[in-house]
Amino acid sequence: MNTLSCLIVDDEPIAREILAAFCAHIPELRVVGHCENAFEAKSVLTETPVDLLFLDIDMPELDGLSFLRTLTQKPQVIFTTAYREFAVDAFDLAACDYLLKPIPLPRFMAAVDKAITTLNKATQNRNEGHLTNCVTGSDNSLFLKSDGKLIRIVKSDFLVAEAIGKQVKITSETKLLTVTIPLSVLEQKLTGAGFVRIHRSFLINVSKIDYIEGNRVYIQSTSIPIGEYYREAFMKQIGS
Repeated sequence: MNTLSCLIVDDEPIAREILAAFCAHIPELRVVGHCENAFEAKSVLTETPVDLLFLDIDMPELDGLSFLRTLTQKPQVIFTTAYREFAVDAFDLAACDYLLKPIPLPRFMAAVDKAITTLNKATQNRNEGHLTNCVTGSDNSLFLKSDGKLIRIVKSDFLVAEAIGKQVKITSETKLLTVTIPLSVLEQKLTGAGFVRIHRSFLINVSKIDYIEGNRVYIQSTSIPIGEYYREAFMKQIGS
């Protein structure tokens, strides 16, 4: 795993600053936001799912434990709190770790290492489980399992793939199909010149781009957003 997106949730500004400074020491971490309460965090997570959540417990209106119980899709969670007495409840919620304030940097780094290990294992298991749905046919084609059939996609015909939940919708010049694989697995199978991730949910064939306008790519009248995190690398790749 190259980077982990993480969100810091704490009602104390100094605590948020310390955690952000700690995160800056770890290249694998990319902080996507700082929230001062659970409601702000809920809004961010609705728009931007994250890999790792640094979560305070004692917050106004909705405490960290109660907030975590509201999430249907739970990221890895490292609780950051001044209170020892909530540790059992935290681990009952499958927390990755429980850090007591003031948090020493070495202890913080150990907790992050644990989260990275857990996430890497989960990713490996998912990918291994999905490999049977994605079989390399040749240098020019790919076989993808859809509706119980292995369907051949010619790589040069590939237009765009869109991740929708646990499935990927693939559009080519001649076919439209939905497969149950992570977009990252498809990206690995299409590694090479011409195929690029431009958004966390979109993979495209650069050779099929008609034009780019603002933060969107257009392929055969289909509008595809360019994610802020991917924009710089994408523009460099196309020489702009």
